[in-house]
Amino acid sequence: MAQTTLYQVAERAGVSLATASRVLNGSTRQVGSELQARVLAAARELRYTANGPAQAMARGHSNTVGLLVADIADPYFTQIAAGVVDAAEQHGLTVTMGTTDRDPVREIGHLAGFRSQRARGVIIVGSRLVGVDGAVAASADNGAGEAGEHTTLDEEIAAFADIDGRVVMISQPFADLPVVEVANQELAHELADSLVEQGHTTFAVLGGPEGLATARDRVAGFLAGLAERGIEVDPEHVVAGPFNRDGGHLAMTELLERTTTPGCVFAVTDAMALGAMAAIREAGLVPGRDIAVAGFDNIPTLADVQPGLTTVDLPLREAGRLAIELLTDPDGEPVRRVSGQIVLRESTALP
Repeated sequence: MAQTTLYQVAERAGVSLATASRVLNGSTRQVGSELQARVLAAARELRYTANGPAQAMARGHSNTVGLLVADIADPYFTQIAAGVVDAAEQHGLTVTMGTTDRDPVREIGHLAGFRSQRARGVIIVGSRLVGVDGAVAASADNGAGEAGEHTTLDEEIAAFADIDGRVVMISQPFADLPVVEVANQELAHELADSLVEQGHTTFAVLGGPEGLATARDRVAGFLAGLAERGIEVDPEHVVAGPFNRDGGHLAMTELLERTTTPGCVFAVTDAMALGAMAAIREAGLVPGRDIAVAGFDNIPTLADVQPGLTTVDLPLREAGRLAIELLTDPDGEPVRRVSGQIVLRESTALP
């Protein structure tokens, strides 16, 4: 059976082709309520399906929102993505996701791809690299879409803005874009204070990748909190590693080679903390008894972890929802800040 055309809808409704297009393809030009009702009724009778590209051309953009995350396997990003998708559906928006693996070239390529699709907006989730402003060479074909002539993230964002696309960040501010900012430094400071209150006196830190802003902020906040309590951490006991479970395992293994008495270990993500706990067990020790462990994020998988992991609970789904709010309300407050709360569990409980 042949697909119903827009011309057939216009004919059935007794209106011009242009009027039918304005009603069904999302043009910003207004159509009277009576004509609009006739066109919509005709479309239902004929089971007309709107042409997505035509709608995008009429509106200047599609109803697609691009979501760029560093690692979709990381529960931190999946929780944020769930919040984005839930909020997007309430606004009649469709979310298309891309992963960057923290590669600036891939990030630029994805953004260029969303620009070519005339996406309504793009939400970029993930930490910025300290001292890096996106000024990296972009290949013509990097597996994530055509990067075109724009070789920096700033330039690609500017090109996206030229087609009325909107870019929102989740994590740290970047290039004066709207941002959902996470209170990483302040919360890590509070965690340190809480652990000292529990009675811990010696600490080590699994600090995540060097140069990553989120890792830097969490480490800085934690060390500052300890310093205010008169506790200094030996620089040898601050170990960098990838921002995932394997990174935590590697960093903890390295730490145990440097010291047999790290006391309480703070890992800057829960995923790293889980890897650290595995490394502790492999060393013949018991997490929470021989070595205390704390994380950050309160990812859902912690419900099955023993001992229960002390962490910082972040409202990750709320961060995703706020990002959609920023994207759909260009005249609103451009900075939304999310905080969290300390959750003390068995992994840091002292006898």
